[in-house]
Amino acid sequence: MATLTTEQQATARQWIAEGMKISDFQRRLETDFAFKLTYMEARFLIDDLKVIPKDPEPPAPPAAPAVPAVPAASVPTVGTVEPDEVVPPEGNLGGGDVQVTVDAVTRPNAMVSGRVRFSDGQGAAWLIDTQGRPGLVADEKGYRPSQPDLMAFQVSLERELAKLGY
Repeated sequence: MATLTTEQQATARQWIAEGMKISDFQRRLETDFAFKLTYMEARFLIDDLKVIPKDPEPPAPPAAPAVPAVPAASVPTVGTVEPDEVVPPEGNLGGGDVQVTVDAVTRPNAMVSGRVRFSDGQGAAWLIDTQGRPGLVADEKGYRPSQPDLMAFQVSLERELAKLGY
């Protein structure tokens, strides 16, 4: 295999420094210098020239879609809510408090577990299993808490878990 002259080496270094791809470099060697190389040989030549090919420029991110302007009169002024902020339901939650506690020692097969006392005085054990599924086991067989109590339980549980860093 023939070698490149000093002038050809300088030209080849410039091509690579300008960001030419290896396949284009390989073609250019053949057309400009009548120097036919395989792709691998072209890679070795680039190594021999001690030139590092440039990485291609990443494509520009697509422009964000335009958000239509909302007239100020149609924007509610009740208050803003942060995306992860928990907002308790309005009104009386089943006639009393729902109390949630987190176990100091987590139940087997659970990421986190604890107890809940609903507004009607009924209790239940709760857990979130290792796959993130919630579970609720009432102390009294067949007991089903009211919908407002379930909503209050969810809010209270989120608050308790947030305190513990979950």
